[in-house]
Amino acid sequence: MATNVTYSSIIADLQNYLERGASATTDQTVFNQLPRLLNAAERKLAQYLKILGQIEVFVDPVGLTAGSNVVTKPDRWRKTVSMNYGTGASKNSRKSLYPRSLEYCQAYWPDDSQVAPPTFYADYDQYHWLIVETPDQTYPLQALCYMLPVLLDSANQQNFWSIQAPNALLYGALLEATPFLKDDPRLPLWQNMWQAELTSLAGQDLQKVLDRSAQRSSA
Repeated sequence: MATNVTYSSIIADLQNYLERGASATTDQTVFNQLPRLLNAAERKLAQYLKILGQIEVFVDPVGLTAGSNVVTKPDRWRKTVSMNYGTGASKNSRKSLYPRSLEYCQAYWPDDSQVAPPTFYADYDQYHWLIVETPDQTYPLQALCYMLPVLLDSANQQNFWSIQAPNALLYGALLEATPFLKDDPRLPLWQNMWQAELTSLAGQDLQKVLDRSAQRSSA
């Protein structure tokens, strides 16, 4: 019978593979470290991969406000794919914002106090975007972003990684555990298995991109 991969099941798998950390009573140090090792593997996956399943749609009905050209990015943001805002009487028509460097945006629109319908965006820092021109009114904002999935814990039993990439998640956690346990001989094994999963996931995602961009002349 098929089983779902969850936070609890991965922690149990780690205990079985490592033969350590079975309980806080018998092996407290490793037991307490397992959730941290799992979360470290999740962050590493998000760092190494940029695939379709990591893209989330960020929607803010008042994302662009009149006279303010610095916009807060969503929590767990990693990279911006595209951005647009609503225009027209009902704000239902979408106008794309085009990515540019921060220096370009600042040179293009040096006076922040001047307002107009925006054209460009840039990464202002890790937590903010810079929008130029400075918005002349409130516009609803929509952005497609690569996001770090909500990390697994006892209250959040599943996420994108546990559902779509459970092997990569498990091997990544074992890879994180190996130096912690000073089990250096196992390092190449988990590294190779983890890398194979990354290659497979990236290859599958490339095919999705090709399918999406393919030209079709009939249904």
